[in-house]
Amino acid sequence: MSRTKRLRIIIPVVIILFLGAYGRHEYLKHTSRVVGQLQRKDMNEISGIAASRINEDLYYVHNDSGDTSRFFSMLPDGQVKSVIYFKGDPRERYGVHDCEDIAVGPGPAAGKSYVYMGDIGDNYSIRNYITVYRMEEQTAWANDTIAKADDAAPIHFRYPDGPKDAETLMIDPIGKLIYIISKRRDSVTLYTSPLDYKADDTLVLTKRCRLFFPGVKPFRWITAGDISKDGEQVLVKSYINVYYWKRRGNTPVWKTLQSKPQLLPYKQEKQGEAIGFTPDGKGYYTTSEGVYSPVYYYRIPGK
Repeated sequence: MSRTKRLRIIIPVVIILFLGAYGRHEYLKHTSRVVGQLQRKDMNEISGIAASRINEDLYYVHNDSGDTSRFFSMLPDGQVKSVIYFKGDPRERYGVHDCEDIAVGPGPAAGKSYVYMGDIGDNYSIRNYITVYRMEEQTAWANDTIAKADDAAPIHFRYPDGPKDAETLMIDPIGKLIYIISKRRDSVTLYTSPLDYKADDTLVLTKRCRLFFPGVKPFRWITAGDISKDGEQVLVKSYINVYYWKRRGNTPVWKTLQSKPQLLPYKQEKQGEAIGFTPDGKGYYTTSEGVYSPVYYYRIPGK
């Protein structure tokens, strides 16, 4: 093929790619913005974010493996309001093994809101059990303070099909279920367990379905998820994509996630492992591992 013919083919392709990249840039610019920055140096392994249900404009974040049994409350700009400590597992060196996600939702007492901390990470798939801690939300967590969650109630889980690494914990306020999604392998697996449990019990998770997300490893691995406060929307995140579902009626979340998702805006972060809805369900926040990482806000199209 002559040089002239090659140029006739290459130049239009380059123009199309440029216009596509420009269009995506403009789209992200109008649907997302940096609203803040993590403001503590020890918030360097942030792996989960969830909105408070009782304190306006307050969000909970936490580090993963290597940190103690604690989490932070902060404003969207990254300003820390409280550090909340809870009693973990005495068999673990730091009280927890690898906390990978956090969620907020209903619990045993009607009209109250609870934080659920998911110590569910298992990089080598060797843990005999994983643990989720439930703590009642406190209005004091919105103040500048060191706080304690003395009521942390652990529930231990085993998988019905052997240990898994997982980084996604979600609470369904409609179905009253805990959701855990595994991270790796060609297809991930979704598991559930009832919210109504007795502290310190060990239960076997219910395997609901397998989910396939296209892409190349490790970028397609599932790192976070959230269910909106009203239970009508679901987000699941990989390292490079944010997937979105709109729930129909009381359809179980695990059935909803078997339908085709919508891809939502997302600017790839250094190691993005945290996503959480705003309380009104009109947008979501993300942040990443790394010292002083930015906090991004995204508006859900059409909201």
